[in-house]
Amino acid sequence: MLKKLLIANRGEIAVRVIQTAKALGYRTVAVYSEADANALHVEQADEAVCIGPAQVAASYLNADAILDAAAKTGADCIHPGYGFLSENASFAKAIKQAGLTFVGPPENAIELMGSKRRSKIAMQEAGVPVVPGYEGPGKGNGASDDELITAAKDIGYPLMLKASAGGGGRGMRLVESENELADNIKRARSEAKQAFGDDELIIEKAVIEPRHVEIQVFADRHGNAVYLGERDCSVQRRHQKVVEEAPSPFVTPELRKAMGEAAVKAALACGYEGAGTVEFLVDKDRNFYFLEMNTRLQVEHPVTELITGQDLVAWQLMVAEGRPLPLAQDEIELNGHAIEVRLYAEDPANGFTPQTGTLHQFTPAEGKGLRYDTGVRSGDVVSPHYDPMLAKVIAWGQNRDEARRRLIRALEDTAVFGVTTNRHFLSRIIADDTFGAGEATTAFLQQAFKDDPSLAPQPLTIRELALSACVLSLSGTGQEGWSNAPATVMPMKLETQDDSLELLVRHSGHTLQVSHGEEHYELQLQSHEPGLLCIIDNGVRQRCQYYRSGDSLYLQAFGRSWSVRDITHQPAQGAQGAGSGKVQASMDGGIIDVLVAEGDQVEQGQTLVILEAMKMEHPVKADRSGTIGQLLARQGDQVKRGQLLVQVEANEEADA
Repeated sequence: MLKKLLIANRGEIAVRVIQTAKALGYRTVAVYSEADANALHVEQADEAVCIGPAQVAASYLNADAILDAAAKTGADCIHPGYGFLSENASFAKAIKQAGLTFVGPPENAIELMGSKRRSKIAMQEAGVPVVPGYEGPGKGNGASDDELITAAKDIGYPLMLKASAGGGGRGMRLVESENELADNIKRARSEAKQAFGDDELIIEKAVIEPRHVEIQVFADRHGNAVYLGERDCSVQRRHQKVVEEAPSPFVTPELRKAMGEAAVKAALACGYEGAGTVEFLVDKDRNFYFLEMNTRLQVEHPVTELITGQDLVAWQLMVAEGRPLPLAQDEIELNGHAIEVRLYAEDPANGFTPQTGTLHQFTPAEGKGLRYDTGVRSGDVVSPHYDPMLAKVIAWGQNRDEARRRLIRALEDTAVFGVTTNRHFLSRIIADDTFGAGEATTAFLQQAFKDDPSLAPQPLTIRELALSACVLSLSGTGQEGWSNAPATVMPMKLETQDDSLELLVRHSGHTLQVSHGEEHYELQLQSHEPGLLCIIDNGVRQRCQYYRSGDSLYLQAFGRSWSVRDITHQPAQGAQGAGSGKVQASMDGGIIDVLVAEGDQVEQGQTLVILEAMKMEHPVKADRSGTIGQLLARQGDQVKRGQLLVQVEANEEADA
């Protein structure tokens, strides 16, 4: 009997595992970096051990520190969560050598499936359909650049370059033509090396506009293996999943059975135990091809839990204890529909730049069929050191439309103040007609959302400015100055993300009129309490959630979120405008490449520096054409958001 579980992870997955472990009677141990000392998973565990500084290499990837924490606390089993060391065969082996139980598959299965090259060869031998491609010259080392270039000529374009190790879209490139290949190989190898410490690449024929459908499998050490339906993860951005649902609106019962049996065959072929996910690409004719196998619990496992009524973490612990699977294949039933979205601290209107800072308020909406898996709460700081996912928001319904409605409402009513999120972007996806019809492929976001308003900065409307002024005009938590004071007109100056705006605000009883230039708007105050304002807008009663921190005001209403800063009583300040030539870091991160030198001539939009953050490469581009004056960025530097990296001097006009 296992008694004490150490969770070798952080954030929402650590919280998720702790909840089930506690319910089953296990004592729990959290590990944390110095940056996570006050994190939610630390608070919820019975015991916790600091394993190093904020950098993941020195903490959550430090296997020795994690094993030492297990020894200190007397933990007898370790759950790896997902990410970090969850698919590290050496870590799984070290746990067993220490006399502990690893809540996951055998290390040889992890090692095999951790290599896209070797796993694809193994699946071909097991009779599982695979995408045509090139995995290297033989069973030895991976392909060289020249071998990849030669193989590409036989495979044809378009094709996919993929890092053999890891996933999450890192080290992956779609290559449309031969003249793009060499540079993409260089970039893919660099990104794979940064993310996984392994720059081995494979090539696959690109399946155009496929569905990404994955099968949840489970196996025990008694030779039993089952599949628990499928998840459709086709809605992706840069090969990273944005929306996941179960069951897939595209999969027929016959296809589900065929894919499920192929997934079980894949698991048995590698001597699997525990939870695993076999990912497939499915073309428009419902032909399916093995993509990869993730030897761990998936981020999106809650949708499977909601339609099967099973706790997959509990299943993992059963298997780890040597018990057989609790259900046979014919006992697994699917009920209703579930959809999950990943709520991130990122700015869709600014290229999905990760956001950092204090999460002043995080209040999940309440309602039937809703589930939130999160590792944060109000007051936490979103760190640049880790993935910026705040929560997984999941809705279940008796049918797909009911799940969609519930999820849209949950996103609209969840209050998130302090950092910009993708909340509005997610709600627009779920409400989209193409998604609603179940027709979204992996090309959906690139095609249907390429010009979506949520992906570009939107100036505040006079209606939103009026609501901002209404909240700022309220004193404290009361309604002083609204009921009995005579009509007054006062100037107000608000700073938005891109501009400063001068308003005229007129109070008359419970009515507020706001003017900005030639635009005018009127609102009536209905009621007010801290964080919630009720107004009558054009005859319709509306609610506005808000949070005020000093001069900064965060608002959520009309399906949107925005923030303003009250600078009415501050001296005028110059704003840094576009095209200034001051090229700044878009986020906290590390400089991994500098592509220019002082004195170089550059064009607007040209990439000057490659910044690595959140395990992804981000190009930093010139905002105007000119000459490189100051070059302050150096390869290997750690920089802060807003730090000046390059100064581009405007060229003087040539003499006539």
